[in-house]
Amino acid sequence: MADPLQALVDDLLEWVATPRPYAEVMDAWRTSCPRLPVWEEANRQGLLQCSRDAAGVEQVALTPLGRERLRARRAYFQ
Repeated sequence: MADPLQALVDDLLEWVATPRPYAEVMDAWRTSCPRLPVWEEANRQGLLQCSRDAAGVEQVALTPLGRERLRARRAYFQ
């Protein structure tokens, strides 16, 4: 059986393919469930990065590694 955490990490990457405000990401993906730490796992794997845009709003985007994983996932399903 596939790892459900990795499937959720892939869903998060797909959702963040277009950079989103940090607050929006936290609202949608933060969890208090210790068995499904999607946000934490994606960060641990180096798939996401946080930075501030020109207006000073913290944004979440994919790292090069995150973009590569998303590209590979999309290619697999085509």
